[in-house]
Amino acid sequence: MSDVRTGQAPPPLDRSAFGRRFRARFIDPAYRREDEALARLEQIAWEAYDEGRKAPHTHKAGPGFANPDYDLSDEWREAKGKLDAAQMRWADAATPSRVLVVCGSPRNDGTCPGEISKTWRINHWLQQELAARQIDVDKLDLSLITSDYDRHIHPCKGCVSTAMPLCHWPCSCYPNHATGQTNDWMAEIYERWVSAHAVIIATPVHWYQSPSVLKLMIDRLVCADGGNPDPTLTQGKKAALAKQIEAGGWHYPQHLAGRAYGLVVHGDVAGIEGTRRALSDWLDWMGFIDASAQARLDRYVGYYEPYFNSHDALHRDSAFEQEVRNVARAVAHAVGELRAGRLTPPALERARAK
Repeated sequence: MSDVRTGQAPPPLDRSAFGRRFRARFIDPAYRREDEALARLEQIAWEAYDEGRKAPHTHKAGPGFANPDYDLSDEWREAKGKLDAAQMRWADAATPSRVLVVCGSPRNDGTCPGEISKTWRINHWLQQELAARQIDVDKLDLSLITSDYDRHIHPCKGCVSTAMPLCHWPCSCYPNHATGQTNDWMAEIYERWVSAHAVIIATPVHWYQSPSVLKLMIDRLVCADGGNPDPTLTQGKKAALAKQIEAGGWHYPQHLAGRAYGLVVHGDVAGIEGTRRALSDWLDWMGFIDASAQARLDRYVGYYEPYFNSHDALHRDSAFEQEVRNVARAVAHAVGELRAGRLTPPALERARAK
């Protein structure tokens, strides 16, 4: 079995460095009248960091887990319970059809840009078409992590690259209360993906690629493709144990397979086709079903024109608007066919498991 290789991470912060890092968020002079209280809180935070109290609230896993005596995080258990309930609703033919519409732009008028994104307007067209077909629309605006107070999608830590069973479904890397990695939005976002019968992602192109807010979510969805739904198997994050389990054979469950998808990728100079292909390949890999060629759209808006009037360019492009609406129409049709059992992927076993 492959050894666990170590030696990259720097040593933990010492008490002095930790104190400087902790106090940095309280630089506003208004906090000075509470310096004594902050010092007490800093000491508590230091003890949590020094002792590694990642999950301070735990209970025995109990029945249904490989190791019922393992102390399982209460927060993870709650997130997993919501996913299980969402999966049951998704599979229930009596529930309304639901489409998750994702706004992949970081721009909104509640933060530094001072203006809504074109992607937000595109999402509105998608929502209109879906609602007109009696489909419930769940609007996920990823720009909120740039404007909301202390809302985060923390980065993926790459557990899957050590061993697939180390990547838990849903992700158990966060929250980490010892390191202050809290208020992670993904626990809610996982539930919204599970609840959806289809997903439409609308996104601009940033430097030939998906914007950072969208890529953060994409990376954190790795646990949906092959992730381990039982953290007690690996006793939390024991890398050697996870390697041993995968060496013995892993089934790489696709937790989101069977949902439809559509894409709208727009840009102003370059990168739309590569970004759209990458997103298509990613969703295909996870077992999603594309809702036809008309549901996969990449177009330039205001090609090589200035930025200041790009909203005007979007307003003028009536053909693009109709193409966007066609994405929603194609996805709505695919959802109906999926739920009626008339649209299914071929039942072929993967030649290469992963």
